[in-house]
Amino acid sequence: MASNAQSHTLDTQHADIVQSLLKSFSAAATEHFPSSKVGVFPTESDSSIAILLVANKYSPQNFWNGRWRSTYLLNPTNNSVTGTIKVDVHYYEDGNVRMSTNKKVELSGSNPDGIVREIAKAENKFQEALNRAFSTLAEGSFKGLRRQLPVTRQRVEWEKIAGYRLGQDIGGGRSK
Repeated sequence: MASNAQSHTLDTQHADIVQSLLKSFSAAATEHFPSSKVGVFPTESDSSIAILLVANKYSPQNFWNGRWRSTYLLNPTNNSVTGTIKVDVHYYEDGNVRMSTNKKVELSGSNPDGIVREIAKAENKFQEALNRAFSTLAEGSFKGLRRQLPVTRQRVEWEKIAGYRLGQDIGGGRSK
């Protein structure tokens, strides 16, 4: 947690663009990522503008956590933007499954509002692709990995597992 925060004068030749981007990007991020934090900063050399978004979602009652991170660099001379979207999801009920992926994007816009619209469009497109991939995995690949019945071809009565004698009750053979 930051303490002793102080205001800072924006020392850049692109101050108007930074302020406009911050206003537009904050509004767009709040619409799509309610618990997000955004930042728009001139780079050290003042040759480009960094646009950052971090959104975390924690759902312990549903056994998952997720993080979305977007970083973009805007070249203010030609309004071209390069960036990376990173998504990290962790599901941990009855085991651990983690998905970590990223996508590089290149786009451009005519003004700060247009740039933010293009960023939002690229992020929505990536989100939709992830949703389709998850549906395909759930309906296809993951379902195929699950064994319907154990090797014995009988359901395991988990509440009685402590009473099974290995080799006799489970395997149907004799124990010695």
